[in-house]
Amino acid sequence: MGDWASGERIFVQAIRRYCADHGITVDVRAGGWLIAMRRGEVRHFAFGYDIGLNSAIAHRLANDKSATSEALALADVPCIPHHLFLNPKLGKNVVGPRWRDAMLELLAGHPQGVVVKPNEGTSGRSVFKVTTEAELDHAASDVFAMSAGLVISPFLAIEDEVRVVLLGDVPLVVYSKQRGRDWRHNLDAGAKPVLLRDGEARAACVKLAVDAASAIGIIFASIDLVRIDGKWRVLEINSGVMMEALGKLHPELVQATYDAALDRVFGDVRHER
Repeated sequence: MGDWASGERIFVQAIRRYCADHGITVDVRAGGWLIAMRRGEVRHFAFGYDIGLNSAIAHRLANDKSATSEALALADVPCIPHHLFLNPKLGKNVVGPRWRDAMLELLAGHPQGVVVKPNEGTSGRSVFKVTTEAELDHAASDVFAMSAGLVISPFLAIEDEVRVVLLGDVPLVVYSKQRGRDWRHNLDAGAKPVLLRDGEARAACVKLAVDAASAIGIIFASIDLVRIDGKWRVLEINSGVMMEALGKLHPELVQATYDAALDRVFGDVRHER
């Protein structure tokens, strides 16, 4: 199996270990981004950080920040709104002529600032806090250079951010992201994961995460929640469950989480209770 020196992702190492323990043939391709697992005549794939438990539509909804916020709003699940703007390179028939005016209206409506980021997840890259028209134009240009769409959400004073990893309605991992010197809570930006103890905050986050997962019909996901003015809201849902930072601190917990999900993939439900 992989080790730290190999640079292989913890996700890949966890799958290798599970397959070795369960007599499953594993074939890692494309630098670890495609993994084929075979037991007998049955083959399953993992791609990126997705192990294949979620339906195609749940996966697409979760990977689209705008669609997630719309679906959660329809289900009355408290969430951060994400307003979608399509890349003008897609053409006027798709985008319409007033996209920049609509962006400026959003900025004017939030004097404390807005956050501009790609509509599909990038682990905190190309995420901008914007307070002026010039900053908005710079952010939009940067995001549109790499993405088919961007989303704008209000800049809000986040008091805490928590990630819940769910399998069905069972919380396998719950941790807070302790922010570093950056205003963002992304683990890639230096935030530190700290496991959340049992208590009111953990219970509230788990309930909200379960409601969010149910709203889009997702089975295995990590759900990011933020506390603003003392109230928890959903920030986003991730269909690919990435635990690289957590895995360096709590490798056994991360292995057990992927084990439980892979048990579901291979039809074994022992770990779900």
